[in-house]
Amino acid sequence: MKSTIVENEDLSKLKIDKSVRTFRPVRRKKYVYFVLFVLLIAVAGFLYLNGFISPAVLVEVASVSQVYPSQTVSQLNASGYVVAQRKAAVASKITSQLVSLMVEEGSRVKEGQVMALLENKDAMAARDQAEANLRVVRANLEGAKAELEDATLAFNRYKELLTRGIIAKATYDVSEARFLRAQAAVAAAEAAIKAGSAALQGANVALEYSQIRAPFDGVVLTKNADIGDIITPLGAAANAKAAVVTIADMSSLEVEADVSESNLSKIRVGQPCEIQLDALPELRFRGEIHIIAPTADRSKATVMVKVRFIDKDSRILPEMSAKVAFLSRPVTREEKRPRTALNQVALVNRGGRKAVFLVKGNRVFETPVSLGDPVGDMVEVLEGVKAGDQVVLNPSDRLKNGSKIKVEEK
Repeated sequence: MKSTIVENEDLSKLKIDKSVRTFRPVRRKKYVYFVLFVLLIAVAGFLYLNGFISPAVLVEVASVSQVYPSQTVSQLNASGYVVAQRKAAVASKITSQLVSLMVEEGSRVKEGQVMALLENKDAMAARDQAEANLRVVRANLEGAKAELEDATLAFNRYKELLTRGIIAKATYDVSEARFLRAQAAVAAAEAAIKAGSAALQGANVALEYSQIRAPFDGVVLTKNADIGDIITPLGAAANAKAAVVTIADMSSLEVEADVSESNLSKIRVGQPCEIQLDALPELRFRGEIHIIAPTADRSKATVMVKVRFIDKDSRILPEMSAKVAFLSRPVTREEKRPRTALNQVALVNRGGRKAVFLVKGNRVFETPVSLGDPVGDMVEVLEGVKAGDQVVLNPSDRLKNGSKIKVEEK
């Protein structure tokens, strides 16, 4: 009986109490979903307001540039090349083999300096022969003078004896003839010395031709021959060379630029210019118009203008590309200083200060800037951005700090 009661109690414990509510977990889940939804809306609103999920704004951009104030007084621009006005391809007047070369590209030479030697054994032999011949005729002259002195004494003695009647006239005539022959021998010896001297001078000149010298102070531009090459005046023979080296006077460098015929009224001889070399883009060189060619190029409708450098620099080399700005007036020392500048339409007002939208990747960031003086249609930037940075032109009100952008294609 007791066991039956215990079993009934155990079975009663296994029954589900329907009075207990079972929907509490469902209500908690709905609450969690609601909180997550509100957070999602808040994050989305934050991202939208800050431009992270807003649509890209179409903008036009420009680069911050490094400009020179002298550009504001430029009337005309032209391009050309640096050309040496004094240049020579140094060769020889004789045909011979190159045996020594004492210079190379870039060597600085002085006028008269020996730059190369040609094989000259034949010229040296001819010079030695001329010297020997000259010594012979000089010795002959001394002998002729001695003979003349003796003949003169005998002639004078016989002349006096003839006046006294001591000797015959025939004896006197013989002494006179000897005297005249001695005079002629001395004159012939003197003429032979002149001829011998001229022959020696010619031999020395021929020997000098084997030494190739610099015709003026300059710099070796190219080396056109090597030791062992045959050098000829015309270079017509096979494997022969005419010029040994090419040199240029670096003080004669000028820029030769082509100017359109229609712009000739804007330039004049002596007009100040500013020269920029592609090899030295950070520098500006002062110049002035030296020559305006008195003829035009029919095919290009241009006139060649030669611009002389006022500022000399060892880095300026022949055949460098150059750009020339023809100025309305000379530039001051302050105007030679480069400045960082941007287009004024890129500026916006923010709390009484100027700012720009700096492009970084596909977004823009508002950047305060400190400004200087106007430079033409641009303005100098003292702080905030640097040359090469890109900024937005004519920024719209839709742009904010961090806004996503799309650059307008031109």
